[in-house]
Amino acid sequence: MSYLVLARKYRPKTFSEMVGQEHVVQALSNALTQQRLHHAYLFTGTRGVGKTTVSRILAKSLNCQGPDGQGGITATPCGVCQACTDIDSGRFVDYTELDAASNRGVDEVQGLLEQAVYKPVQGRFKVFMIDEVHMLTNTAFNAMLKTLEEPPEYLKFVLATTDPQKVPVTVLSRCLQFNLRPMAPETVLEHLTRVLATENVPAEPQALRLLSRAARGSMRDALSLTDQAIAFGSGQLQEAGVRQMLGSVDRSYVFRLVEALAQGDGKTVVETSDALRTNGLSAASTLEDMSTVLQRMAVLQAVPQMAGAADANDPEAAEIARLAAIMPPDETQLLYSICLHGRTELGLAPDEYAALTMALLRLLAFKPAPGAGSAEKKTLNAAERAAAPTSAAAPAVPSAGPPERAPSPQPSYSPPSAAAAIAQEPVQSAPWEEEEVAVLPEQAEPQMPAAEREPAASAVRAAPPAAEAVRLSVRPQEHFGRHSATSSGVPAPASATAPAAAPQSNDFVAIPVREAPEPGIRLQPAAPREGLPASARYTPTEEGDVWHATVMAMVAAEAITALVRELALQSQLVARDGTHWLLRVERESLNQPTARERLRAALEAAGHATQITVEVGQIIDSPARRNAHAAAERQRVAEEIVHNDPYVQTLMRDFGAKIVPGSIKPA
Repeated sequence: MSYLVLARKYRPKTFSEMVGQEHVVQALSNALTQQRLHHAYLFTGTRGVGKTTVSRILAKSLNCQGPDGQGGITATPCGVCQACTDIDSGRFVDYTELDAASNRGVDEVQGLLEQAVYKPVQGRFKVFMIDEVHMLTNTAFNAMLKTLEEPPEYLKFVLATTDPQKVPVTVLSRCLQFNLRPMAPETVLEHLTRVLATENVPAEPQALRLLSRAARGSMRDALSLTDQAIAFGSGQLQEAGVRQMLGSVDRSYVFRLVEALAQGDGKTVVETSDALRTNGLSAASTLEDMSTVLQRMAVLQAVPQMAGAADANDPEAAEIARLAAIMPPDETQLLYSICLHGRTELGLAPDEYAALTMALLRLLAFKPAPGAGSAEKKTLNAAERAAAPTSAAAPAVPSAGPPERAPSPQPSYSPPSAAAAIAQEPVQSAPWEEEEVAVLPEQAEPQMPAAEREPAASAVRAAPPAAEAVRLSVRPQEHFGRHSATSSGVPAPASATAPAAAPQSNDFVAIPVREAPEPGIRLQPAAPREGLPASARYTPTEEGDVWHATVMAMVAAEAITALVRELALQSQLVARDGTHWLLRVERESLNQPTARERLRAALEAAGHATQITVEVGQIIDSPARRNAHAAAERQRVAEEIVHNDPYVQTLMRDFGAKIVPGSIKPA
């Protein structure tokens, strides 16, 4: 009698014998028990997870006649009746399997569908099983759509595929789909242990672990590799023989590499890589095994409690726990990423072992030097580090001529026009940096009247006096002219940003310091510039601040939406008489009764007016105009900063560079 391979000999005959697919078994068993049967089933999943096996068990469940010949539809086929034995042997006339990989044309499908008009000969149901159904042509799919949607009551379709994305949605919508999952290595290991115990084949646990990992979720692949390993080891499974057969790397090499990388020992890394070359071990397998070890290390570092739940029979658990303790978590994550990407680089290099060495040494290149401060900027060169301590002295700025500019890796954004804007109102810098400009202390102009400070400021910009300079830190929220966080939108006083003494820098722009306004004096916004659109120009009113703050609060809380929000944004608060507010809009289309009532209800819920009146007329101050003015001002300042940047001007002058219109966006 010829030998029957393990994958066929131990193919499950009932649902109870299936492993790793409990979600599919439970759904089908309950459907068979309750007689809630669909006319078409689609089983998807990778190779060797049981798609064909499930279809055969389902066919037996539908046609089982029981040991006494009186059985019906059941979730536990007997396996001894004529229908069960014929289906297992592949000669049941009412069960047809079609391989769509080799019978993918419309003629083969039409020949199969011609049999659908005849009732079952022996069984209770006809079952058409189409394997690798995604290989069918579009014409073949179209030919079977009508029969698949409304088959005869005695006909069941079972489709199987490894690539459900290639199956038309018209077919998917007509089937009950089950996704068979890849099996975990632990599930495969448990099943292999039972099979080899039945076969009386001695096997080492570590050898079975290698086989279960090499199967990659496929039980059929695991059993086929086991057959090969039994033949390779002359009837027994040993770790060394299985590792040699699979071409796997000894985990001792992997542990040695990980430990050397954790300790920064480049010599050991190179020597171990040369040993892998000498022994002919796979570089790709090395990186794959390292990824597996690093993944387990990362789990132990993130969840230390998992160390106590490790398998006591796993000899690698203790070594992985030791390596997890000596390698920092961030280096573990970095090395894991390097190993994953390094596998794709092996085919690009002329020598895969050289690519392996480079991938491993990459971690040492990014590994911080011992004792190096983490707060130190990596772009700080030796000359700048040497000059850093000496800059604390901050000598006075020489009076003869402007100071020399020291070379800087990053240009300073300090155009003269922006300096004037900073002197008038806070401006906002880019969110990724904090710009520092030097200002003269107030002692530099003690007798200068307020009316003469502006002309004097221009002279100061041309020739800075010999006075000690201090730095003014312009915060990100002040760089693009964004108003301070008040309901009135009035710029914050100059005293809010107090200049602090700091080392003197040669890279500065002198800006006169204006005195803060006296308490009680309200600052008016600057006159509208010619560059701003008409919709962004407004004249502030006494009630405008209150109305703008109220409307923006309701918009942020989503208390008003759609037309009601537009009515509030486009309107002006003219007067308030207790709980009665008078609003004015320019367009009659906004003054709708429903919108007015909803706005009144929102104001009442917010604790403001309980009655409002809306009139139509010309407005000069509205929340929409204030928002547009702020946005336009931020855009103008952003464009001004970019256009006046020395580096941008150099590119435009020397290389003919141009700024794309509309590409500048304020942060």
